[in-house]
Amino acid sequence: MIPKRELRRRDFLGLASVVTIGLMLTSCDSESAKVDTSKSRTGAMDSFGVGDTFKATAPLTFSFLFSDQPTYPYKKDWLLFTTMASDNNVTLDTTVVPFSDYEQKRSLLISSGNAPEIIAKTYPGQESAYVSSGAVLPVSDYVDLMPHFQDKVKKWKLEPEIAGLTQEDGKYYVLPGLHEELWPDYSLAFRKDILEKEGIKEPKTWDEVREVLRSLKKAYPDVVPFSDRFKGDSVLNIAGNAFGTVAGWGLVDGLSFDESKKEFEFGAGSQKFKELVTYFNSLVAEGLMDPESFTQTDDSAIQKFVSGKSFVISANSQNIITYRTSMEQSLGKGNFAVGKITVPGGPDGDIIGGSRLENGIMLNASVKGKDSFVALIQFIDWLFYSDAGQEFSKWGVEGTTFTKENGKRVLAKDINFQGLNPSGTKDLRVDYGFSGGNFAYGGTTDLLQSTFNEEELAFQKAMKSKTPKAVAPPVPFSDADREQATLVLTPLKDHVKQNTLKFITGQRNLSEFDAYVKELDAKGSPSTLSWRTRRTRRTQRRSS
Repeated sequence: MIPKRELRRRDFLGLASVVTIGLMLTSCDSESAKVDTSKSRTGAMDSFGVGDTFKATAPLTFSFLFSDQPTYPYKKDWLLFTTMASDNNVTLDTTVVPFSDYEQKRSLLISSGNAPEIIAKTYPGQESAYVSSGAVLPVSDYVDLMPHFQDKVKKWKLEPEIAGLTQEDGKYYVLPGLHEELWPDYSLAFRKDILEKEGIKEPKTWDEVREVLRSLKKAYPDVVPFSDRFKGDSVLNIAGNAFGTVAGWGLVDGLSFDESKKEFEFGAGSQKFKELVTYFNSLVAEGLMDPESFTQTDDSAIQKFVSGKSFVISANSQNIITYRTSMEQSLGKGNFAVGKITVPGGPDGDIIGGSRLENGIMLNASVKGKDSFVALIQFIDWLFYSDAGQEFSKWGVEGTTFTKENGKRVLAKDINFQGLNPSGTKDLRVDYGFSGGNFAYGGTTDLLQSTFNEEELAFQKAMKSKTPKAVAPPVPFSDADREQATLVLTPLKDHVKQNTLKFITGQRNLSEFDAYVKELDAKGSPSTLSWRTRRTRRTQRRSS
């Protein structure tokens, strides 16, 4: 399962030492005029509001960039597509690209001017590279045509997250998936049978995690209890939030927003970051965590865990199912118990990170010249943001792929999906095209959790007691700033990652942390003072 991009501020946000960034949105004039939608209504519905199902008044075809997963390869005759044609009067002309090549192919198609009209599987931040060329549509100009999108943003109070998508011109260029609530998925998985055998309680904080690992090491001196996967990026990300900094998957642009000071800093050079790497250094130094956690392949880490050579590993809900399947063969059914613990709290509190925005779509800027432009926007609004459209993308056609029993969705007897109906001979994704990564984004918590098993529902309920990390304000920047930031960001992040590994594994002494910070400064990271000075000057210019 592809990891959710956990805090998803834009991938190419600039570093403060090389860009001047304001916290206030600007109202720069757009170079491209907004479409006169009164002249682009071929196929559009005259009346289209919340709760309405979109059906084009004339047959329409829209081109679509499709990311093809090998686990459920594309089929042009999926019920997903045939139902769109019959019920919505819309045919999708798909350009099918293998998942492994999708991002590269998408970039080439957009750069060459040959991208389809609808560009799927785009995470917030990935659109930034295409803004300056004018290749993608400023979709924020047209959300007045999207009643379902607007309704969910307002009802779920998503305005701060949406504001974080804005570029310096005050517009945004991606339509993300919208979640009603934060969806925490990744945590640590423990051999809970081992904990029970040794009389050890599940840890609730990172300090308790260390104590549990010490107890396991004492009981099993030949075992290194914690051997991780994802190159350590998952555990550093979730721990980083509780330590008040950014690391691992959460590093993104390196910026960390200090709520108390209302300013940004380069998080990987902060005192809180030092506390984080000091903590993990202690785990490695005491033989509690495998130093190979940060270099080994996922397969190596998984093999250690499922064979009983380690007791702790990072996991999401789907990983748990995979681990159990392997352990039934390696250890025998009934000889183990595996499950996620709730994400531990840390020095900054019982805090979890993440975003309620998911991957979504971009639109080719050329669509604004189509006679059917309004119909296209209405169709997208219904499919991706209406309750009915989201249920359709996830569950399929009521009465065919699923039924509702006392309000609960139940798969048809011959259909399976992720083990919900093991006796089913057909698969909801493979055979029908539903619940696929190109269409099933976001939605209500009820819809999201409708495919969860009881164990995962209990985990999500327990996670509601956690405090979500505050949403940082938007950091818009110019095209020139973006280009310069990209040049500096890559080597700077590489230096951070290299030294994170060295500090944790003991290859570099923690006494050299101040020298490391100076190295970051030399490579372009900001000091808080210079950040505040530049931000203030820019704000003053905008208000003058």
